[in-house]
Amino acid sequence: EFIDFLRVIFSENESDTDETLDPLLEYFEKITEYPDGTDLIYYPETESDGTPEGILNIIKEWRESQGLPCFKKSK
Repeated sequence: EFIDFLRVIFSENESDTDETLDPLLEYFEKITEYPDGTDLIYYPETESDGTPEGILNIIKEWRESQGLPCFKKSK
């Protein structure tokens, strides 16, 4: 589910307005709790880190390192 959410963010990022994007980014920051927030999306360290899959991996690794629960497993 989260990877689909990231794909929606990437899609909305190409939109002419930020009307839909802004609430998505706020929700992203809220649920990930990642300290650098949306910098993961807009300022990735490497090209592969700036993909939905790369972002997901970074968030999972960070949450695990902080002792925070990760995402629910797919069925």
